[in-house]
Amino acid sequence: MNKRRVVITGIGTINAVGNNVEDTWKGLLEGKSGVETVTRFDVSQFASQIAGTVKDFDPLNYYEKKEVNKNDLYSQYAMAAAIETFEDSGLSKCSFDNNRVGVITGVGIGGMITLEEQHEILVTKGPRRISPFFIPKMIGNIAAANIAIRYNLKGINFNCMSACASANHAIGTAFRAVQYGDADAIVAGGVEAAVTPLAFAGFCSMRALSTRNDDPQKASRPFDNDRDGFIMAEGAAFLVLEEYEHAVKRNAKIYAELVGYGATDDAYHITAPAENGEGGARAMQMAINDANITTQDIQYINAHGTSTPLNDKNESFAIRTVFGEYADKVIVNSTKSMVGHALGAAAAIEAIVCIKSILTGTIHPTINYETPDPDCNLNYTPNKISQCDIEYALSNSLGFGGHNGVLIFKKY
Repeated sequence: MNKRRVVITGIGTINAVGNNVEDTWKGLLEGKSGVETVTRFDVSQFASQIAGTVKDFDPLNYYEKKEVNKNDLYSQYAMAAAIETFEDSGLSKCSFDNNRVGVITGVGIGGMITLEEQHEILVTKGPRRISPFFIPKMIGNIAAANIAIRYNLKGINFNCMSACASANHAIGTAFRAVQYGDADAIVAGGVEAAVTPLAFAGFCSMRALSTRNDDPQKASRPFDNDRDGFIMAEGAAFLVLEEYEHAVKRNAKIYAELVGYGATDDAYHITAPAENGEGGARAMQMAINDANITTQDIQYINAHGTSTPLNDKNESFAIRTVFGEYADKVIVNSTKSMVGHALGAAAAIEAIVCIKSILTGTIHPTINYETPDPDCNLNYTPNKISQCDIEYALSNSLGFGGHNGVLIFKKY
């Protein structure tokens, strides 16, 4: 069968750098870090005390007051980003078949704040005091349901949960659904709000987080030789993926085209990447084959780039495995150097970065790159922007459990 073309007609985000796309992009180009000392709970006993947290967020900008307490913070972030995305797409101002427009979210952890609050109530006050909203506030699919209810979207609707690759899998699954004619448009992306005591303590116990607590804005340093762990972050980002003819018929603005998707698993270890990034390399090659292009057609890679010793080395090796000598000509960067690692939301934020980079011909810096690592030997756009005419951009997302998701965007 002939696959239908899929274009991006709406984008929206809220994250540690900005509460919308415009502010986020401006901050990234300025090399602005959103990482700071955590203040929402006492971190004095935690090994890591810093995170990429959303600033100046008011849920009343997105919900009626009576609805706020019915939604976990992760759902609130999802709604904020989804509203920007859907309104940006123009779908709210035109007629469409709501049976053929859906929502696919990605989340790594979900309603962690609600889980922790309700468990404390259970322990201190007993089961009869548990909120009737506990389950619907916490579950990972409820953000997708809430977005659908807001806009009366009755098409495909569910949540993908694959750790840090969740959003790329959500977008990739939406891509396939539109390609194969199961939907005309899908709101797809990711969300996370897991900067909570329990989640934070869990990552600290794994020794996965940076402990550069005295200098938060320099703690996330992907590919730098002195990197010591990732920075937990939070936020949300969504895209409207729309069938090309459907978009043209309603005269929608088109940001870019989504042309390739690859998904694999390392089948190697629950947290560590496979040696030499073998699984990520296969996902990149799968996406390239899906897009029916060659490695030399790609000018820019938005790396997973977590700032952990193992990820950055293995991802760099994987890129070189796939791209060979041409890897030296590809421009690479890490959005996580400024945003931090927003887990289930990370890949969706980075998808928007790819789209903005294609549109502007500008690649934001990887900040805090000061000491080269001999195991990481690519062009990581250190500390200042690069200019490049981008025809194709590739975005990597690699999650705990060995989950790998790769997307390729094309200039429209």
